[in-house]
Amino acid sequence: MSSVVPLVARVYPNGSGDVNHFHAAGGMGFVIRELLDAGLLHRDIMTVAGDDLTAYGQEPVLDGEALAWRDAPAVTADETMLRPPANPFSADGGMRLVTGNLGRATFKTSAVDETRWTVEAPVRVFSDQNDALAAFKAGELDRDVIVVIRFQGPAANGMPELHKLTPPLGVLQDKGFKVALVTDGRMSGASGKVPAAIHLSPEGARGGAIAKLQDGDLVRLCASRGALDVLVDEAEWAARMPVPMPPAHVGTGRELFALMRATADEAEKGGSAMLAAAGL
Repeated sequence: MSSVVPLVARVYPNGSGDVNHFHAAGGMGFVIRELLDAGLLHRDIMTVAGDDLTAYGQEPVLDGEALAWRDAPAVTADETMLRPPANPFSADGGMRLVTGNLGRATFKTSAVDETRWTVEAPVRVFSDQNDALAAFKAGELDRDVIVVIRFQGPAANGMPELHKLTPPLGVLQDKGFKVALVTDGRMSGASGKVPAAIHLSPEGARGGAIAKLQDGDLVRLCASRGALDVLVDEAEWAARMPVPMPPAHVGTGRELFALMRATADEAEKGGSAMLAAAGL
């Protein structure tokens, strides 16, 4: 879908403005109307605001004390923030699928400089983002490195946010090192300027290839070619066994969600729990 939907907004981190600037430039009303007119959204969708999506091409305003609705601006008020599909910032939506012998992952290209879309470097493997932060503070990552954070998927620990890794990796990148992140976990939309292959499937907790990686393995991540591969001899790679997931933390109610983790889909399928029962 990203390959056919243009990038029409530049909101932090892929632009300098925030959501307030976005709204002032035309906001969601402008975006939805323009995408509808370009044939990139289905109009015949019933919503809470009306019988089709056209209603979302309007925006609420106060007319004295009364609520009123008006059409979104016909022209963007700031072309550095918001553009129509006919004049996009990019022809695609800024997301790439990367695949290879490590599985399938998502790479957000919109905020990453194109000169950094390809990174080939030895990996440093962690099973907890706090361990990666400790290694950064100790100076152990001051080199070309692809940081791997595994056992972070839906079946492992519910797929927590890993966004606090972005600042230290950004520091390494600013020092001139080639840096990237590979994880079966997730990062927010504000994951920023560091190349990252996220939502890697299959995940480590289910025996995915990420669980076979070892410190020092050479990995190539390339958004241009859509590739994510470990450059290890094929026979050696085939002979390796996935390492088991470290013992999980016990307590704080974690046990209550064991059934959901045990039945969770892969991240690329939504990470939802598939609960089955007789008659359902």
